[in-house]
Amino acid sequence: MEDVKIYGLCLERLKYQVGLAYEKKQHNEATAQNRYLLESYHSADIDDIIDILELYDLDERTSSHLREKLNELAYTVSLLISETMVFDLTDEGHLGLYLVVTDEAILEPEHVTAAEVEI
Repeated sequence: MEDVKIYGLCLERLKYQVGLAYEKKQHNEATAQNRYLLESYHSADIDDIIDILELYDLDERTSSHLREKLNELAYTVSLLISETMVFDLTDEGHLGLYLVVTDEAILEPEHVTAAEVEI
């Protein structure tokens, strides 16, 4: 991991948000699939997401390239903070970053689960 890029994500902010998510879990505030929304970017537009997360080195501005970049970014952040992170769409249809609470080690990179939806 010599060329690590976390783009527009702030590790300190994410660590704080992960702590809040674990507090919710301790208070039995269960969520679907043990996922906790850490950040919502209030958009699913490719250009908005590129600007918000500063993904300016994206090869092509297509849904598939964006999903690939988001999967790489989630995996990198997962390794850096020792928690499993995934990007997915919120109930409102916006892109969000989720903490996935599991009893296992960090998951291998997964595809954004809303692959059918045009991001």
